[in-house]
Amino acid sequence: MVKDSNLNATKKQVDKKIFSTGSGDREPNAEWAQIAPGKVVVATAERAWLYHPKSREDCFSQTMECAGNIATTRRLLDTAIAAAKYAANYDFRPPALTATRWVWRLASAYHLTSAVPKIMKTAAKGFAANGCSNLEDWALNKAEEEKGHDQLALTDIQSLGYDAEAVTAVFIPPAAVALMDYFSRSAQDDNPIDSVGYAYTMERLSLGIGEDYIQKVEALLPPETNATRCLRVHSCVGADAEHVDENVSLVASLSPAERTRIARACYETALICFSYPPGDYLSDEQLQQILHPLKINF
Repeated sequence: MVKDSNLNATKKQVDKKIFSTGSGDREPNAEWAQIAPGKVVVATAERAWLYHPKSREDCFSQTMECAGNIATTRRLLDTAIAAAKYAANYDFRPPALTATRWVWRLASAYHLTSAVPKIMKTAAKGFAANGCSNLEDWALNKAEEEKGHDQLALTDIQSLGYDAEAVTAVFIPPAAVALMDYFSRSAQDDNPIDSVGYAYTMERLSLGIGEDYIQKVEALLPPETNATRCLRVHSCVGADAEHVDENVSLVASLSPAERTRIARACYETALICFSYPPGDYLSDEQLQQILHPLKINF
């Protein structure tokens, strides 16, 4: 799960991903995927780079036909995510985090998690219709794993003294809407394979959140307040690291065409995450005005 609350940490993580414009010479055991028109990610077990084919005859303009490899496939997907950061020219800084703004971000977390089980079950039906039992099982497992995560966000909001359901009814961050729309459309496709790329990207980017960032958030909140349950679950101290490894193993076992689409979906999902949200951020004062009537009187 990626939301405004962890984009700064995610940016630092992605900045560590080094890739350069490499050559068009095909290397042994390389995997590649066109992630956007004129933009190809090439990966080996040792390195990865962004390549711009010069003609249709270019070897990386051709369809990938090689088998997947866990190390190479991981680099392919991770570099597609990194390429999105650079394509989005991510140089803006969200407003400074405050206890008030944390409520907005928890609302984003709620909207990003609430529909996941249902959407994953939709994807599972699509995979089943295509005879892809391994992907059907994967989607059903994801639906089960993500069950109840939206309740964590609601509990966090309530811990800050607000009517959680009322808050999520009025706080609907545009970035969360864009991500869930992409995910939903992917799952409803005749071949819902793009949903694998979405899930990988969201869990991979969550690994940019460490204990240090969580403690910084907690330091902004009122004393004795536990409002980082959802964040902890979607961070490197939660289960996402294990989920990422499982996803890589799955993707590496798929066909070249499927891996290509998944890499492209990683790029497209990450591009939404890293792009400047439409409209201006609400100020703290505006957020407080909206939240004030939603306070719970204990």
